[in-house]
Amino acid sequence: MKKLFGTDGVRGIINEELTAELAMKLGNAVSRYFLGKYNKLIIAKDTRGSGDLLESAVAAGAAAAGMDVELIGIVPTPTLAFITKETGTIGIMISASHNPAVYNGIKVLEKGMKIPDEAEVEIEGLIVEKPYHYSIYSDVGRVGYNPGLRDMYLQYVINKYKSRPFPDVEVIVDGANGAISTVVKEVYNALGINADFRYINPNGININDGCGSLHPHVIGEELKSGQIGVLFDGDADRCLFVLAGNQLVDGDKLMALNAHHMMKNGRLKNNTVVATIMSNLGFERFLQEKGIELLRTKVGDKYVLEKMLQTESALGGEQSGHIIFLDLNTTGDGLITSLETFSSLADLGITLEEFHQNFPAYPQILRNVPVSDKKKIMDCERLKEELENLKSDDLRIVLRPSGTEPYVRIMVEGEIEEVVNAVCERLVDLVEECANE
Repeated sequence: MKKLFGTDGVRGIINEELTAELAMKLGNAVSRYFLGKYNKLIIAKDTRGSGDLLESAVAAGAAAAGMDVELIGIVPTPTLAFITKETGTIGIMISASHNPAVYNGIKVLEKGMKIPDEAEVEIEGLIVEKPYHYSIYSDVGRVGYNPGLRDMYLQYVINKYKSRPFPDVEVIVDGANGAISTVVKEVYNALGINADFRYINPNGININDGCGSLHPHVIGEELKSGQIGVLFDGDADRCLFVLAGNQLVDGDKLMALNAHHMMKNGRLKNNTVVATIMSNLGFERFLQEKGIELLRTKVGDKYVLEKMLQTESALGGEQSGHIIFLDLNTTGDGLITSLETFSSLADLGITLEEFHQNFPAYPQILRNVPVSDKKKIMDCERLKEELENLKSDDLRIVLRPSGTEPYVRIMVEGEIEEVVNAVCERLVDLVEECANE
């Protein structure tokens, strides 16, 4: 059987790679793995139309194994993470995050945390060994609907921030027609944030479609000076900001701002921040000047979280906008990231424009090269030799296969923009040549 779990759960094209049958097997196997330790599974989903199909299949598989199921409907991934932590149970999030609606995914959470790789391997093993286990009639799990659990998260967030200062700015929110649509308006209005809400009208197929954090220009091109754009992705585990003139404020800059604020307030445990190999060298230099150490991991918010727990770090994240405030939630939380950023700006007495202009970012290019065989590319000897030849103190290169999409991702960073561009184009050409061999 093909390996099911990738870097962020199980993900694939609906009814091709991810079917109702597979979802039912996963629900059954996850329940078998956890039964005895937990007696309840909470299932949530984002706004994809296929979420209904997968929700029903996962719930059926779980109940057949003897696990009780609670459905909470459409909520962000971090909402489910918070609920499973507070209730001390397990959850399944049905979402493909930033991917288009043709994709969907299944990720498993235990007490707010993504389950470790070893657990994923064992769950896959259960499916191979015996695709289904059917309980006797008296042990079959019950399936119920409990949307009230969502309010637990809303009240938590509102109570955390109701006494915090926020800057007097006009905010335009891009909800990506995703899961944030169910919570952001209620929270922002309760906190008195002056916001105009866009792309919060999901129809099952428009999630991430020309909107959200992967399309910052949509909001960025219409912003006026002094306005701030806040961009979420489909399941709202990431958040980016954009300014007038289409100036993107990415995860590195948001982490830098919030790290500075947290250190001033004594919240930055051990004066460390965790980020991935993709984070900009300018971010690292900014932190060094503040007396903050940057710890790097491989790409993936699960690896960021692992390092944060190992080093007792309070802040970590990715350039893409997955940012974890570990004293507030156990996963990247776009809503909390936006509120922490507003609070940091108000407390520090600066505008986001000022911070963005003064941030020492190095020229960096990210390219996604579509390929059909990622392993073939990573094994290409000519590519390995070229990467070895390009090693330099003046350049930082990351070339890796995507864990969720059919791409090889290339990141090139350095002090001289022309060199960065030339090296990136050379690597793109070489990847394409290796693919055609």
